[in-house]
Parts: sequence; structure tokens; C-alpha cells
Amino acid sequence: MKLAVIDLVILAIYAVAIFGLAQWVSRDKSGAKKTSTDYFLASKNLPWWAIGASLIAANISAEQIIGMSGSGYVIGLGIASYEWMAALTLLIVGKFFLPIFLRNEIVTMPQFLQQRYGPTIRNVMAVFWLLLYVFVNVTSILWLGSIAVTTVTGIDQNLAILCIAVFALAYQLWGGLKAVALTDIVQVALLVAGGLIIGFIALNHIADSTGGSGVVDGFTALLHRFPEKFDMILSKDNPHYQQLPGIAVLLGGLWVMNISYWGFNQYIIQRALAAKSLPEAQKGIAFAAYLKLLMPVIIVLPGLAALIIAPGLAKPDEAYPTMMNLLPTGLKGLVFAALIAAIVASLASKVNSISTIFTLDLYAKVRKDVSEQNLVLVGRVAAVVAMVIGVLTARPLLGSADQAFQFIQEFTGFFTPGIVVIFMLGLFWKRASEAGALTAAIGSVVLSAVFWWLQDTGQFIFPFMNRVGVVFVASLIAAVIVSLLVPAKPDAMKIKLDNITYKTTLGFNLAAVGVIAFLIAVYTIWW
Repeated sequence: MKLAVIDLVILAIYAVAIFGLAQWVSRDKSGAKKTSTDYFLASKNLPWWAIGASLIAANISAEQIIGMSGSGYVIGLGIASYEWMAALTLLIVGKFFLPIFLRNEIVTMPQFLQQRYGPTIRNVMAVFWLLLYVFVNVTSILWLGSIAVTTVTGIDQNLAILCIAVFALAYQLWGGLKAVALTDIVQVALLVAGGLIIGFIALNHIADSTGGSGVVDGFTALLHRFPEKFDMILSKDNPHYQQLPGIAVLLGGLWVMNISYWGFNQYIIQRALAAKSLPEAQKGIAFAAYLKLLMPVIIVLPGLAALIIAPGLAKPDEAYPTMMNLLPTGLKGLVFAALIAAIVASLASKVNSISTIFTLDLYAKVRKDVSEQNLVLVGRVAAVVAMVIGVLTARPLLGSADQAFQFIQEFTGFFTPGIVVIFMLGLFWKRASEAGALTAAIGSVVLSAVFWWLQDTGQFIFPFMNRVGVVFVASLIAAVIVSLLVPAKPDAMKIKLDNITYKTTLGFNLAAVGVIAFLIAVYTIWW
């Protein structure tokens, strides 16, 4: 179903307004040229509300909205564990990781690795993150975003990929992180409003079709019709146990994946690194945690509703765009603008982080005498190149994937155990060495690949989330042993770990209690 004229007008107003706002908020009133700190870290002056909103905007994109809604259609509410457990993970990051990062004035995650271990691990991980961001994250956002655009508008999918790429690039190319972060409060407001509208209309539609009235009756009908889709902890006889292996979502590999994503992922943590102060960063983290609690209503519920409204979809990832077609003229344009907002904000964030890592962790180390303006120029060129690669490889890499969200989790799971080992030892164990860190990084990939090959050939069935947990433990043991056998050089440690306080404000502590209480209630009700 194509958009009506009024929907297209609303979409055009959004595009012009957000582009203009991005350029306006990122301007320099003094007329001075941007420095690398201005461009990559928003002048280290982000307020808490921008940090919290930008964390969510960077995270919630096509891979979450389209992909997780598709997984909700297939697996059910259990997929929301990724969102709800992430809220608790954010609080852990704010309390225990940020004090170390901000005290040591960390700009990029590879920079931390060099200051903690040495240059080799920095270069290895910088290249790894560039490859991951370009060939997994950028491509997945472009591909899944194009599915939504094509489903709703009917335009060619290749053209949709190109349009998304060009707009996201233009949106952040001049203003850098400040352009992205200070407009993300608008993007998140649109995202939340759009998701709630879809959920409200979908549940009303279900209620009307089952003889009820209102969202409560609609949700009740959905719960009674598909009770098995509301299991948060899947039993072993559940056909989707391989994707969400029971208690592992609370005590196993999901923790490893969440800590890696929220704690050590450049395009996520970069927002907190750009904070005015540690308390401001922690306040933003707490804000993001509460937004995370709301996300399943916005991105999983439409997939659940599609079980009744649109049974028999050709691909699960069509669930969310199909639900959008329930919307009346005018509202469809608003919700579609919200979806585009999420896609553009997340894509711009990833491209900005790609340019940050390439410029500061690779280029600047080779050309040490380069000017600030040249660094910004190189960052912009890197952003353009990354986007071009993403456009060219999106279809070949993801065109045949059934559930893109599960595809992303499966293959990022090759690397996340090693990443968590490297950083956790680097943050909290002074004897960890570069040799141990490299062992964890390489061992994580090799061992994960072996498990994946055994499962692919049918020789060994092992849920990927359990695989992540086992590989983490094995990589941790290997890193500790190698660190003891090959100790760090006396002058290698340049990170200050002494006299760091982990004390947080009363407001942060109360926020943590609220998140924990919510999680206990949810898992008790739908265990």
C-alpha cells in the first residue's frame, strides 16, 4: 500500500526539519573550524538527556524494529529479554565502567586497549570493529530499513537502500556526533510515539475482530490465542530453544553479549564519553535504561499482533511494515517518519563511529603531524566510503536471511566473548597482559567457529547463546593463564585504576532499584 499525498508531505516535513535541526545544533557560533574533539566527541559537552536519547536512537534501528518484531512474530515475547536485560546492563556500565573511562579521558575503545595493553591489540581490534560495523551493522540497517520503505511505499528496494544511505550520510557528515546526539531526542520521541500508535491500533483491531473492545481486550485475546508466545524462559521442547535457550537469557551468554554491546561498543559508549561529567553521563545512562524497558511495547508487540492480523507472512521481517499498513492516512506518514528517524539516527551513529575509529585509531597513528582540520576531512571521507560499501554489500550479505536479527546475533557472537574478556580483565585485573588479551581475541573467534561448524554439519547441537557463554569462560581461562606466563611489560600500563570511586547518586540508585523491581515482576508473571 503506497503512502497518500498527506503522508508524503509529513515525511518531507520531517526530513527537512531534522536535517535543518542537525546542522543548526552543530554549528559553531564563533565561526571557528571544527576540531577532531568537536566532530567526534561533540566538544565533550553533551547533557544527560542527549546522552540517554542518543544511546537509544543509536541502538534502536531497523535491525531492532524490523528484525526484533520479526523474531517476536516467530519466537514470541521471549525475544524482549534482549531489551529488558539491557536496561540492567546499562546501569552496570554506568556504575562500574564509565568512572574508569572518563577519568582516563578515553575517546575510543581501541585507545583504551593501547593504553591498557599495547599497540598490537589496539590495531587488531580497530580493524575488527571497522569490519563488523561496515559489513554487519551498516548493511543490516540498510537492508532492513529498505524492506520497511519498500513494503510501505512500493518503491524499488535498491532505490530505498540508496535513499536511506544518502540521507543518513548528509544528516551527520557536516556536524559529526553533535549533529546526531542533539537531534536524537526528537528521533526518540518520534520512535516512541510511532511505536505506541501502532501497538494501540493493532490491539484495537484484534479486539474488534474477536468481539471485544479496546487495547486490553485485544491484548487479552492475543494472550489467550497464543499463550506459548508469552513464555519468557523457553523450555527445551520449544522449537525456538536454540535461539533463546531457557535460563541462559538470565544467567548465561546474554550477559556477555549485552556487556559487550553496551559497555565496549564504540558507537554506543561514544555518547557517554562525550558527557560534560561523570554524574551527567550516569544520569543519561539511567534515562536510557528506562527507555529500554519501554522498547518491547514498541518493537515486539507489533510482531505478536501480526500473528492474528497477518498470519502466514512470507518472511517474519515483514511483520512490522505490514502492521504499518493498518494506519489511517496521516498517521501512517507520522509513524513512517518515526521509523525513518530510527533508521537514520542509528545509521548516522554507526557511520560516525566508523569514521572516529578509522581516523583516530589508524590514520592519526600513521600521520602524527596531521592538522585537526585534516582529521575531520579524513573522518568525513571514511564515512562516505563506509556507506558506499554498505550500499553495495547489503543485498548480497542479507538478501537470503530469514530472521535478520538472529543472523546479527549469531555472527557477532563469534567475537563478543573475547571482547568482554579483554575489557573486563583490563578494567579490573592489573596483571592482564597484551599476550593474554590477544589470546582471548583470537581464541574467541576460533573456538566459536569450531562450535558453529560442528552445529552446521549436524555433529553437535549447541544454542548460540550457550556457545557464547562457554567460549567466554574458555577465553577467560586462556587469557589468565597466558597473562601469568607472559606478563605485561612494566611500562605497558598507562591506565589509572587507583582511587576511582564507584559511588553513585541517590537518584541513580533509586533508578536501579526501579529497573530491578520491574524485571522481577515481568519474569515472575511470564516465566
